Amino acid sequence: MSLLRLTFLGTSAAQPTLHRGLSGLAVKADADLLLFDCGEGSQRQMVRFGTGFTVDVAFFTHFHADHYLGIIGFLRTLGMMGRTSPMHLYGPAPARRLLHQAVHLGLESTAFPVEIHELKDGDVVRRGGYAVHAVGVDHRIHALGYVLAEDDRPGKFHLEKARALGVPEGPAFGKLQKGEAVTLEDGRVVKPEDVLGEARPGRRLVISGDTRPCPALVQASKDADLLVHESTFSDDEQERAQETRHSTAREAGQVAQSAGAKRLILTHLSSRHDTDPGKLLAQAREAYKGPVEVAFDGLTVELPLRD
Repeated sequence: MSLLRLTFLGTSAAQPTLHRGLSGLAVKADADLLLFDCGEGSQRQMVRFGTGFTVDVAFFTHFHADHYLGIIGFLRTLGMMGRTSPMHLYGPAPARRLLHQAVHLGLESTAFPVEIHELKDGDVVRRGGYAVHAVGVDHRIHALGYVLAEDDRPGKFHLEKARALGVPEGPAFGKLQKGEAVTLEDGRVVKPEDVLGEARPGRRLVISGDTRPCPALVQASKDADLLVHESTFSDDEQERAQETRHSTAREAGQVAQSAGAKRLILTHLSSRHDTDPGKLLAQAREAYKGPVEVAFDGLTVELPLRD
């Protein structure tokens, strides 16, 4: 997988504002386009920010209305556009019941297959070149965070070693780079480890969803290239954060610092911080020593390959 790009569709908590839509994150993973949550208005944001509509899979962190009601209109739009390929929807219980109701609201059937899957902590969804891991988090209802973990990439191909072993240039080089052994004309077998360096670790993207700080998310975020963590409140709203099972920006920073995450982006902001999130940013920076920023609708981030 070469491309891993995030586009923030909505960064507001609970209600849309003039400047921020409801929760939604589009992730382009090579040819795949994934959605993580789909708040009301997400499809308009996809048009606005140019992500396209070729979504393969949607993952829901939980089923508060601001995180999933946008899927109703989005599926209808896809049907009107002539989609025929299946759509897969994943989320924690009660995903089957709630998503079935949403998908069929006002309709007996959809124009294309919609397959609904319930996930629990520890479940893994395999995709081409990467996997999405479900992580149980601490919210008022069943909720999941997600880790998109890229497969390890083959080590660096040493051209001179391959030539010295008599490997002919062309398809044989490609096979070795893919991890396949090659048999030469004289019968000798050249193995990938003969010409490749050590495997290079894949990238890790962590999406918290709505949650209090919790050990499971810290563990899941170990050495993450990017942690996208909700930061609904500031320090002076700590009591409200605990009551609603949300996080403050400082707590998001503490999670990132404890996990050793390489980068932190704050999202899911209370309307109190809609146009001036400076307080949230400052408090997160006091807790986390790495690079941190506050997301805004339309923010696009590409994660580079690890060396």
